[in-house]
Amino acid sequence: MRTYTDIISKELLNESTVTDSYIIQDLIKGHDTSQMIQGEKYYYNENDILERKQYYYRNGTKTVDETKANNRIPHNYHKLLVDQKVGYLVGKAPVMQAEEQEEYENRLNLILGEEWHDSLNELTTNSSNKGTEWLHVYINHEGLFKFIIIPAEEVIPIYDTSLQENLEGIIRYYLMEVNGEERIRVEWWTRDKVTFYLENDKGDFDLDTSEERNPDYHFYYNDKGYGWGKVPFIEFPNNEKRVSDLKFYKELIDNYDMNVSDLSNNLEEIQEVITILRGYEGVDLAEFNENLRYYKAIKVGSEGGVDKLELSIPIEAKKEMLDRLEENIFLFGQGVNMKTDKFGNSPSGVALKFLYSMLDSKASIMERKFRKSIKRLLWFTTEYINIIDKKDYDSTTVQVTFRKTMITNDEENAKIGKESKGIISDRTIIANHPWVEDVALEMERLEEQEKTELDKYSNDYQGLGEEDGQNE
Repeated sequence: MRTYTDIISKELLNESTVTDSYIIQDLIKGHDTSQMIQGEKYYYNENDILERKQYYYRNGTKTVDETKANNRIPHNYHKLLVDQKVGYLVGKAPVMQAEEQEEYENRLNLILGEEWHDSLNELTTNSSNKGTEWLHVYINHEGLFKFIIIPAEEVIPIYDTSLQENLEGIIRYYLMEVNGEERIRVEWWTRDKVTFYLENDKGDFDLDTSEERNPDYHFYYNDKGYGWGKVPFIEFPNNEKRVSDLKFYKELIDNYDMNVSDLSNNLEEIQEVITILRGYEGVDLAEFNENLRYYKAIKVGSEGGVDKLELSIPIEAKKEMLDRLEENIFLFGQGVNMKTDKFGNSPSGVALKFLYSMLDSKASIMERKFRKSIKRLLWFTTEYINIIDKKDYDSTTVQVTFRKTMITNDEENAKIGKESKGIISDRTIIANHPWVEDVALEMERLEEQEKTELDKYSNDYQGLGEEDGQNE
């Protein structure tokens, strides 16, 4: 991550003037996207094994062997582990609760809607692959609050200090076609405005003259320009170091791919039996094969003979090695190997929690990071609500609850929920119930159910009273 100080101090040492073009070039040049690209490739099963070539030496020169068996078999363990984490952490949308502010809570859920849950799944996947991902919030031409995922490969954050706490700017860059040529276009976002730049023939960056207003405000409402007061980009980091999940098990997957591919090559290339001839009196091997097939006999000289050389592949050793590699992929990938048979047909809640313990540990790291990110999103959403509805809501009052999804023992969970009655609020019990998708809707259903039962009780009681009066 770069800061303004990092960029400017280096230029001032040369006693030259700092320009926007220089800063943009310097930042783009230093933006390393290699791990992001690699994580995406492995997620889509484009493993390194697909690039492998077979070689031989001809007159001392290393040459590609186009005739040698070269099976390249990738195994998509990375996607399996990432999808497992995504389903576990955000398979159910996190619940956002504003205590005693039902109108505010409903407004938030209405604005974010189902689109937010879909975007959150994508953010979780991309962040796991790349180490981080970004969300851009904006207000469209119709005055509606919107958000869009911006690939981390296109985003360079600029912080005010090396602590990386206060986001001061965002450089977003991407290719676009200009007069039949590809040029880099840059958006420089600050707390209040955005400036657009376009790469020229010399590789420098000039203000983009195609924009009517440049610099421009973040958004317009009733023809009035506004700045958020914050950079309208939100980072969703995978972990503290912003590294891909792939980093922790890539070599294990590569080794697995290589061993399976080599085994396939060996099975394709070797013959079951190699015949060794000594003192054969025939002319060529074709004649030998014909005599053996037709006469079931061959002629050899006085010192001759025929031996067999049977080649065998150590299948069991290979299998044991592959089993160990698979076990380590799940171990260091902190996933759940569903092939396990250690927990029986109906495992208890304790056994299931143990099975999911490593996945839970990995997901909890992302959960802590994402909770902060969602809080930032709620700040922007609340600012929009306050402007549109002329309210004074405070986003810090909203509680975000992740509802992790795992195979559970429903009987045990139902018992826990029942025993928690009176100890914690009904809303908390409902929010953590595995069958509940929408907490607010479920609360409404409960209230309606209680009202129906109360009305029925009142009618029954009234009817009973009338009957007693008639009896008198």
